[in-house]
Amino acid sequence: MTDVAIAVAAAGVESRARIVAGLIRVTGDWQLAEDCAQEALALALEKWPAEGVPANPGGWLATVARNRAIDVLRRATVERRKLAELAVLTSGAEPAPASDDRLRLIFTCCHPALSLEARVALTLRTVAGVPTADIARAFLVTEPTMTRRLTRAKTKIAQAGIPYRVPSGPALAERLPGVLAVLYLLFTRGYDADGEPAFAGEAIRLARLLAELMPDQPEVRAVLALFLLQHSRRNARRDRDDNLLTLDRQDRTRWDHDAIAEALSLLPAATGPYAVQAHIAACHIADVTDWPRIAALYDRLVTLVPSPVVRLNRAVAHGYAHGPAAGLALLAEARAAGGLDGYPLTVAAEADLTARAGDRERAVTLYEQAAAAAHSDTERRALLARAEELTEEEG
Repeated sequence: MTDVAIAVAAAGVESRARIVAGLIRVTGDWQLAEDCAQEALALALEKWPAEGVPANPGGWLATVARNRAIDVLRRATVERRKLAELAVLTSGAEPAPASDDRLRLIFTCCHPALSLEARVALTLRTVAGVPTADIARAFLVTEPTMTRRLTRAKTKIAQAGIPYRVPSGPALAERLPGVLAVLYLLFTRGYDADGEPAFAGEAIRLARLLAELMPDQPEVRAVLALFLLQHSRRNARRDRDDNLLTLDRQDRTRWDHDAIAEALSLLPAATGPYAVQAHIAACHIADVTDWPRIAALYDRLVTLVPSPVVRLNRAVAHGYAHGPAAGLALLAEARAAGGLDGYPLTVAAEADLTARAGDRERAVTLYEQAAAAAHSDTERRALLARAEELTEEEG
């Protein structure tokens, strides 16, 4: 990639959401806003090699995009009010703070009237600027299929009259968890064993933006802290043969200690669900893992988010804090509560607790069962490797 291409990419990442958000606010036309932003980036790739990178790359892109929008709207003979406001934008005298526009865009993309999948896809495309082809690959569909889904989501926003605004008061408290859930799912899709790493990076970038725009919201800071703590270990999660390494086997010198320090400085009190999870993640990166504290935090989390996966993780934590028998008992309760059938990590957790309880032969069988049901080759290899280690220890 040339220096100019790098400059265009950097300016695009920094400015695209701001440009798109401002144009949507004025024109109400999502497709026009995205097309104009994209055309500005294409023109930069054409002009900047000869003319040089401008002193204010983001401002250059914004002006080009807004001028393009004015041209299109003039030909469409739209109302003069929109043209006048676009002209003001182009002159640099913004009628509304850019931060307001970006918050509006995030909250609109994450509106509960849309399905969770549509919210994630629309956030990736409109706020993060991820190419449709990459989003389609992550969702295991074709690019035309994803294009249609995105179009339907935008159409629903228009037809349902979904307001382009940030809610306030009680409505903000109701809507914010939905926005954070989208970022969390986006991060998970990037952080999973065979996920798309760029998605995790985008989730961190968007969480950082949200934290800057909403500094008084503890759960927003908690989400950013959680992402940073998890992502700090990415480079140490695999060995030279690309096999997954458990936390106790990772080379801690390969962790991103700057990200860890930033995350710890952001940690709010462990009150909300994301704050509790961030504190659990912080316990895991400590020099000595405080399993009793982790178990207590999971006791708190299961009252806030009584999901099957939280119940499963709670059982594992208690197994390490209070012995495998305690963990197996809670695992049985979690299974009885439902939602864990067919989930391979449930069997893997039972295998680990069973091995620690001393029944290695049964643990090997359970690891093999979990491997047979694993969703990825990476997880399958890791589970089979653990079964092989136990077999060798038995021998």
